[in-house]
Amino acid sequence: MEEVKRIPYGVSNFVEVVEQNQYYVDKTIYLPLLEEQPSNLFFIRPRRFGKSIFLSMLRAYYDIAQREKFDKRFGNLWIGSRPTRLQGTFQILFLDFSRASGGSGTLAENFDRYCCMVMDLFGMSYESYYFPGFAQEMKAQPDFVSKLNYLNLHAAETGAHLYLIIDEYDNFTNQLLTAYNDPLYEEVTTNDSFLRTFFKVIKAGIGEGSIRTCFCTGVLPVTMDDLTSGYNIAEILTLEPNFLNMLGFTYEETETYLRYVLDKYSTGQERFDEIWQLIVSNYDGYRFRPNGDRLFNATILTYFFKKFAANAGSIPDELVDENLRTDINWICRLTLSLDNAKAMLDALVIDDELPYNVADLASKFNKKKFFDKEFYPISLFYLGMTTLKDKFVTTLPNMTMRSVYMDYYNQLNKIEGNAQRYVPVYRYYDSNRSLEPLVQNYFEQYLGQFPAQVFDKINENFIRCSFYELVSRYLSSCYTFAIEQNNSVGRSDFEMTGIPGTDYYTDDRVVEFKYYRAKEAEKMLALTEPLPEHVEQVKRYGEDTKRKFPYYNVRTYVVYICANKGWKCWEV
Repeated sequence: MEEVKRIPYGVSNFVEVVEQNQYYVDKTIYLPLLEEQPSNLFFIRPRRFGKSIFLSMLRAYYDIAQREKFDKRFGNLWIGSRPTRLQGTFQILFLDFSRASGGSGTLAENFDRYCCMVMDLFGMSYESYYFPGFAQEMKAQPDFVSKLNYLNLHAAETGAHLYLIIDEYDNFTNQLLTAYNDPLYEEVTTNDSFLRTFFKVIKAGIGEGSIRTCFCTGVLPVTMDDLTSGYNIAEILTLEPNFLNMLGFTYEETETYLRYVLDKYSTGQERFDEIWQLIVSNYDGYRFRPNGDRLFNATILTYFFKKFAANAGSIPDELVDENLRTDINWICRLTLSLDNAKAMLDALVIDDELPYNVADLASKFNKKKFFDKEFYPISLFYLGMTTLKDKFVTTLPNMTMRSVYMDYYNQLNKIEGNAQRYVPVYRYYDSNRSLEPLVQNYFEQYLGQFPAQVFDKINENFIRCSFYELVSRYLSSCYTFAIEQNNSVGRSDFEMTGIPGTDYYTDDRVVEFKYYRAKEAEKMLALTEPLPEHVEQVKRYGEDTKRKFPYYNVRTYVVYICANKGWKCWEV
């Protein structure tokens, strides 16, 4: 009997995943493609896209000291029957810069201390490929640069193949940027700083042939560009079409993953469509070229699968680990001024679009450009806080990110989130299940806090996003939500679906929102029933849901929000 694979949430060690029977989304198909590239590679993706486990897989695959374990670790993967000629031929020097900033010393001292420990461990691991006493001689070198120069020298003498892997190359420099420590950032990226010196030595090692391959990852190209004079030889794969899906999960990979989880941890495939709709709404949407495939954030999706499996197929109360939510500090740091922040947020939460210049979609830009107001769309894109809708505008990728932005929007606009405003009506909803009081509460308690001039610029997108943000605060343990849900007859504005295992299961509400500005408010508020075309529209959406899920109790609504003048809600 096949042992059920565990869900490896929070595990970035490839060897641990495959040897302890954990589920692995196979990315080994990219190994031959990487070997066709130049020897010095640079690849960036937003946080949580699976960079670390991919690098760990590279390490296990190419390490000469682990060569005999190839079949055990890779035998069931794509590469297992197609090993490349370079498999198991390298000595691996692996550096994780996220570990280089801790300690009680200066940034330079902590960096040197960490890198020295890595070099000493390298000396002990690979001494047999050099000469007796190699490890001791390595340890005797006074600092990291000396150790690296020592290694470069002897690697060249012995003909050793060195593979340098650098994970999170920009970790501590990004921390400096978010902490507004620009002077220290400038210090570590200019002149003869320890970081610039490090990359100069790496460049020399590559040029001399002692470092045969280098693979470097991070979140932003900013630091690398500011280090250009020290390191300007990297082949940037970030936006190359053949490597767009190398990290993150594709639709096909996610579907396979979900079917496995349903089969092994739940009641089988009958719930596939239901759960698929949920995960597409919450985790889908990242695209790294205008015509690229849509991708799922690997870590956040794995969190869901882990919780789903642990709950024997029940939807987890929290769809996103709070520790994984995008750090709002980046938005604060990026926009610099309150006016800039509000303008950017208005574009995303009201219009759901932020125009960008496709010519700026390059893989290199420096700190100055990164913080340029006109460059915000590109900066947010690289941070994973927006994605490409097409070749003209960026947008928010999914419900998770909508929630983050709406929360920040409320903070900036001083919209009070005091539970006293909302709890009574949501507590009452638990017994009466009427949508109308929720709409009334939203209009009076949430929209009622905005000044009159706001109502001249908001639109239906803002209404459905802000309504979702409010409702999900109190009903996320009862319902899952979707905005502009794709279906066979169009895109429904808002849908809330009861979670299996709760009293709300099969309760499905489809809402069509319409927003009218002040000049139309009086006319629309005078209506005693919604316009026929709006009724027809929402009923089509409801019928589509009913076809897909015939056991749902589907109820449809038309809601008019008429500036700050009033509201209407009809069940139709």
